[in-house]
Amino acid sequence: MSEPNPYRPPAARVEDVVSAAADSGEFVDGGQSVAAGRGWGWIAEGFGLFKRQPGTWILITIILGVLFIAMGLVPVLGALGTWVLSPVFAGGIMLGCHAAAQGGEIEVGHIFAGFRNRGGSLVMIGLLSIVAWIVVMIPVFIVAGAGIFFGTMRGDAQAMAAIGPGVLLAWLVTLALAVPVYMALWFAPALVALREIAPVEALKQSFRGCLKNVIPFLVYGLVLTVLLVVAAIPFGLGLLVMMPVLMASVYIAYAEIFFRS
Repeated sequence: MSEPNPYRPPAARVEDVVSAAADSGEFVDGGQSVAAGRGWGWIAEGFGLFKRQPGTWILITIILGVLFIAMGLVPVLGALGTWVLSPVFAGGIMLGCHAAAQGGEIEVGHIFAGFRNRGGSLVMIGLLSIVAWIVVMIPVFIVAGAGIFFGTMRGDAQAMAAIGPGVLLAWLVTLALAVPVYMALWFAPALVALREIAPVEALKQSFRGCLKNVIPFLVYGLVLTVLLVVAAIPFGLGLLVMMPVLMASVYIAYAEIFFRS
């Protein structure tokens, strides 16, 4: 008998696969490891959720885009608001994905469902993310700021020229620190909104779940990057499909990693 190919797209109906995983099984503390090919499976099954209600998904994407653009127009407070409220919107979308996975439908109103369901905890995730990103950026600020200050004070051209490699090193350190932050934040809104887990614990659970699935996430990231680049080519219109697929794929991955059916 030939070995199953982990990179093959799912053969079963997407709604059956998702429903079997989402909250109908045993919750796995810290998540479980899955096959490498599931990185592609999350995207394929995310598209399956999208194509069941494409019009609703596209409308959700447009509304979210308008909201984020509007917040971005407000100096300082708009940026802070984006960071703080992003997990709230994400939590609402996860609630919508869960409803769809259980045989219901995702609705436009799910955009704001996070405000009614664990809104305070989701906001706390946003606040903690701001703190985390400030810590991540500290190496760049220290290296760049110190280099410019001392180089300027000394008037030393060689010292000023040395700032470049220092900043590059600081950016590399920042990128290395950014990966754990993304890991902690990736599933946190879903864990808070769907499992009512406390914010700090949700961040820990998300990090552990991602850490156990580094290879699937590498596959997921590579495929998703290619698809997003291609989607952006036709005036960005493809993003009206890929962004919903991305949001749905997060839920698919959450359900598979954190539940044993």
